[in-house]
Amino acid sequence: MSSERALKVRLLQLNCHFTWQLLEKDFDADELEDRLNNQLEYLVSENKYMVYNMLAFVKHTQDSYTEAIANLEQAEKLCSDETNRKLLVTYGNFAWVYYYSKNYEKSEIYLDKVDRIYQELKKLSEEDLEVHEIYGEKGWSLLKVSGKYYGKAKECFEKALEADPDNPEWNSGYATAVYRLEGFTLTFDPSKCKSLELLKRAVELNPKDSVVKTLLGLKLQDLKRADEGLKYIEEALRQTPDLPYMLRYVAKFYRRAGMTDKALTVLTRAVALLPSSGFLHHQIGLCYRRKMIDAKKLAKHDSRNRSAHTKEIKDCIKKALFHFEMVVELKKQFVYAYIDLANMFKEANEYKKSEETFKKALTLANLSEDDKQRIHYYYGMFEEYGRKCESEAVKHYKEALLTAGTSENRQGCEQCLKRIANRRLDGDPKDAFGYGLLGFVYKIQQNPVDAIECYEKALNLDPSNDEFLSSLCELKLNI
Repeated sequence: MSSERALKVRLLQLNCHFTWQLLEKDFDADELEDRLNNQLEYLVSENKYMVYNMLAFVKHTQDSYTEAIANLEQAEKLCSDETNRKLLVTYGNFAWVYYYSKNYEKSEIYLDKVDRIYQELKKLSEEDLEVHEIYGEKGWSLLKVSGKYYGKAKECFEKALEADPDNPEWNSGYATAVYRLEGFTLTFDPSKCKSLELLKRAVELNPKDSVVKTLLGLKLQDLKRADEGLKYIEEALRQTPDLPYMLRYVAKFYRRAGMTDKALTVLTRAVALLPSSGFLHHQIGLCYRRKMIDAKKLAKHDSRNRSAHTKEIKDCIKKALFHFEMVVELKKQFVYAYIDLANMFKEANEYKKSEETFKKALTLANLSEDDKQRIHYYYGMFEEYGRKCESEAVKHYKEALLTAGTSENRQGCEQCLKRIANRRLDGDPKDAFGYGLLGFVYKIQQNPVDAIECYEKALNLDPSNDEFLSSLCELKLNI
């Protein structure tokens, strides 16, 4: 075995960022670097060394090895302890960066340093060498990369807490991971919201963590306990009034509570501190969208001041567009921002730009099935209500249901297709297309009896339709 190959074998046995399968396709390196630098500036934490470690990994993906080494040197200064356990990830990263920069001698030096730390740990008679600091750091790294990794992050924090159940950082990380996972499934049933108790415990263990307090406030708001949640929000605001990460969640609470102007005041303060934050610009855009909706309601019922309301509507649309466009520039893989931007172009009657934005969203790299489903659902809504093109709307609703996605929009697509089908059949009881749509929906819902009945009616009215015939044959074969 060549020395280089033997070195690679040793490197692959390390437990660090380079072996955690943090795939470059799952993050925008420039955007992640920007977020990490902002955290170094604003977050006060004993574990700041983890940010330097992550930043070194990002610099490696940009082939900036000198900067990667500089970040690892900063991490090394911050993470030593009496047993050097915290240095395991840092030294592992050093070994990999030197390997990629073809400095194999130095790579081996850091591999040996890792081995020596493990030998020291063995002398302490540890039952195993699964170091909880490594699991905790891996959990935080996974949380920073992508929503795809939240489940793995949760598992890492669980492992870290097995060895150190009262660690404030790992409890905060665990609660955050579970909170974010619940956000994907829109879990508002108190009996199913595990994050509530986890967030409460995290706040008890680390009362200085104002960000976790705001997450607790938001979770209480989700559970219709907004008054209780507001106490945590205001406490966090008093605690760290100029921490942008905390301010963004405070603003989210205010916006969802209908206090849009208050949310905008907080967001204006936050974006002055972090002008390149896509999250903040997205929140500002959502606030102006809310103000647009409110102004439309007023215009409908206040005819005497309709011109003033119309002016406000146009102003809100303009401002929302500005901020949503900023988001897709700063966070190029943020699906929700593309959908919000496309829908706002529709409000501005800029249908061509709306369609271009939906099309661009569908070309984003590594879209999840849920993301594809969301895009097709809103694309269908745009076609149906914006361009008044029923055939294109049906195409996108169908595409959404043919994905494996299980997003909150799945049921919406089914309802849209049923509504279109029933509207056509109300106008013409012999409309084959209407029966075909109902058959499609029932088939998707795994209701073969009703699906077969609808497809038979459709085929009787349109005997030469290959789609109806193929679907009917497939259904009958599967019974």
